Amino acid sequence: MVRIRRFLKTFESYAALVIFIILFCAAFIIAVHAFGNAGSGRLAVAFLDVGQGDAIYIESPTGVQVLIDGGPDKSVLAELSSVMPFFDRSLDALVVTNPDQDHFAGFIDVLNRYDVSTFIEPGVEKLSGSWEDLERRVGEEGAARVVARRGQSIDIGGGAVIDILFPDRDVAGVESNTGSIIARLRYGASSVLLMGDSVKGVEEYLVSLDGPHLRSDILKIGHHGSRTSTSDALLFAATPAIAIISAGKDNRYGHPHQEVIDTLRRFNVETLITANENTVLFESDGVLFRRID
Repeated sequence: MVRIRRFLKTFESYAALVIFIILFCAAFIIAVHAFGNAGSGRLAVAFLDVGQGDAIYIESPTGVQVLIDGGPDKSVLAELSSVMPFFDRSLDALVVTNPDQDHFAGFIDVLNRYDVSTFIEPGVEKLSGSWEDLERRVGEEGAARVVARRGQSIDIGGGAVIDILFPDRDVAGVESNTGSIIARLRYGASSVLLMGDSVKGVEEYLVSLDGPHLRSDILKIGHHGSRTSTSDALLFAATPAIAIISAGKDNRYGHPHQEVIDTLRRFNVETLITANENTVLFESDGVLFRRID
């Protein structure tokens, strides 16, 4: 009887170890393949569901990782863990499109978990304790600080490039949404236009500068679908097939505003809202973007 009990205990321990190894290997494989695309020749873009805020994860065909905006709180960490391997603890760049809480607050938690090489900002002055905490944390990290200006092109590898379209001047004393970074991600014939919280006046100014060069497959709608953004002029120039609105469910601002939804419908643009869709993933082979379910 004693021998049988010992055998059963040994068997149970062995079985538990085998199960652990199987589960660990499965988790490892899923983490590597769920969204890791280094060396795959594909560009990955994820519009993360961080509630009432913005956060966009980009991974180039060569594995360079960029996070544009960090959302309003630490919820960005859970979303990053869904698109990055669990063992990955570094990001090549953080980009804050404007120094409002719903765009940068989550970066403090990101910096506490991930090693970050570069921090890119618009240069808008912001006097708040939270922003000062972020600046201090960036300094402690030793990340290079870059002020975004029109004409800069950030090569993220494999032919993928982030072009800075705005600001085109010093925006130190400008209202934060007006001074927001606007960028266009391009890879081969595919592209994404990222509007930050930009207002209609800036959109129209940008159209006067770039016109049809703004054409993009995907448009990240400005200011969470507020009526202050998404002009007809921008939609005529960009001609997107898909629009992404990053907004929290039942948020107190009423975003996205019905006027914006109606405008997008009038332009026959498929509209995806993170409050309804959760995190939205896309992959491009340099020709077309396809959604990853």
